[in-house]
Amino acid sequence: MRGKVYLVGAGPGDPELLTLRAYRVLQEAQVVLYDRLVSPAVLELVNPTAQRIYVGKTRGTQAQVQEEIQSLLLAHAQSGQRVVRLKGGDPMVYGRGAEEWAFLAEHQIEVEVVPGISSALAAPTLAGIPLTLRGVAHSFAVISGQAAGGLPPALERVAQAETLVVLMGVERRVELAQALIRLGRGPKEPVAFIEKSTTPHERVVVSTLAEVAAGQLAVEAPAVWVLGAVVAHRLPTGPKGRQEPQPLVFLGRKHVGEAIQGRAD
Repeated sequence: MRGKVYLVGAGPGDPELLTLRAYRVLQEAQVVLYDRLVSPAVLELVNPTAQRIYVGKTRGTQAQVQEEIQSLLLAHAQSGQRVVRLKGGDPMVYGRGAEEWAFLAEHQIEVEVVPGISSALAAPTLAGIPLTLRGVAHSFAVISGQAAGGLPPALERVAQAETLVVLMGVERRVELAQALIRLGRGPKEPVAFIEKSTTPHERVVVSTLAEVAAGQLAVEAPAVWVLGAVVAHRLPTGPKGRQEPQPLVFLGRKHVGEAIQGRAD
């Protein structure tokens, strides 16, 4: 009897932001293959009897590791197990979920996708930054800051987006900021970097594109950065949304949140 593979989005980190479907699938899983960006708090919700396999990737090994991951998914599914492929954010947003789905479909393995909240949406929102705002920004674009051999090919096409969200762009932030200025973005435009969103270590750093381009901003990955006028309209935020933002650097929410099953009381 063939098993089934679930491509599950773990969201940005806080387990309280998981969907109910994701929680139920994790509780029923027999094998879980999880990525580097899946938070320990989310892993606590996995069926305690399930086999956990870490498949985090590092630069330069992604192609090889991806093939190994797909082979593992196939082998466990063919043995009749309920297999969860657990990814940070949403499995179909820079998560290679489509590749894994196609590979498994070629081998007649049933696949169910469980969407997750992408950090591209969650990080700005929880930092009090609206991606769209009446009279300020009516659209936004999301781009990955990583590309083989240089800048993302799509950067020129999205450079003029009213709000630009950059994922995986910490390492190349200086190069990206310089390119955006060359492509017409204003050097004084506000930029926000949201580090480790939804975790106890969340930090928000607000600056300008020129300062980023000059290498004057110290930021740690993982972080999402947001560029555009909406950053200047950042709303008061903090624990339970009641703490006023501090200038330049803001230390975010103080707790990840208890496991879902413990919140009923």
